[in-house]
Amino acid sequence: CIRDRYGGIILRQDFPKDFELSESDTRKLCLNVIDKLVDLHNVDAKATGLDKLGKGAGYVQRQIGGWSDRFRKAKTDDVGDFEAVMGWLNDKMPDDVAQVVIHNDYRFDNVVLNQDNPFEVIGVLDWEMATIGDPLMDLGNSLAYWIEADDEGPFQMLRRQPTHQPGMLTRKEVVAYYAEKSGRKIDNFDFYEIYGLFRLAVIVQQIYYRYYHGQTNDKRFAAFGHAANYLEKRCQRLIEASDL
Repeated sequence: CIRDRYGGIILRQDFPKDFELSESDTRKLCLNVIDKLVDLHNVDAKATGLDKLGKGAGYVQRQIGGWSDRFRKAKTDDVGDFEAVMGWLNDKMPDDVAQVVIHNDYRFDNVVLNQDNPFEVIGVLDWEMATIGDPLMDLGNSLAYWIEADDEGPFQMLRRQPTHQPGMLTRKEVVAYYAEKSGRKIDNFDFYEIYGLFRLAVIVQQIYYRYYHGQTNDKRFAAFGHAANYLEKRCQRLIEASDL
């Protein structure tokens, strides 16, 4: 039930001090969290009446067009224009691989763990953006926040979940595991990874736009322009290395 109230553990940037897991246990937790995303994508949307959430085929196209439009409206003079990134995403758009229930913000800090058995996911929070859409776009969104221990410093600054812990899967391992568990064939994940990073950049830029124009004085947002610039460079590097 989406409206139930849960008491449990929510993992944020780092494990809590009293939350100690071995490397193997951390891997077990990681796999269980991914399993829940696979389970969500396997929900029978029609049987549950959730198929009415969606707008039909063309989800990928709507997302690329929509997020590109949002970025252009939030552009500031001190942030790159992302035109090369948006152009690449527009040119490389695949068809929807499926129409399934997606969360659109699936992260460790939106997952509730059982206090008595921290390997068990007992709830998922923040369903505001849930819809019917492409499951690989959903996975790409999640992996934009999946920062590994050996990622470079600017990316580490964006970390808000404990995916750097020993035992956590790498992004490539997550994609491979998701493909195996879901039965979905994933020949190349580049488009979805770059889309996820671009979408994150737009969210960051929308917040920075408010700070830049004095609509908020929250100093936490002062560096968000640098974060958006970094994400543009990261997208560009991935595009240059892509076989698509």
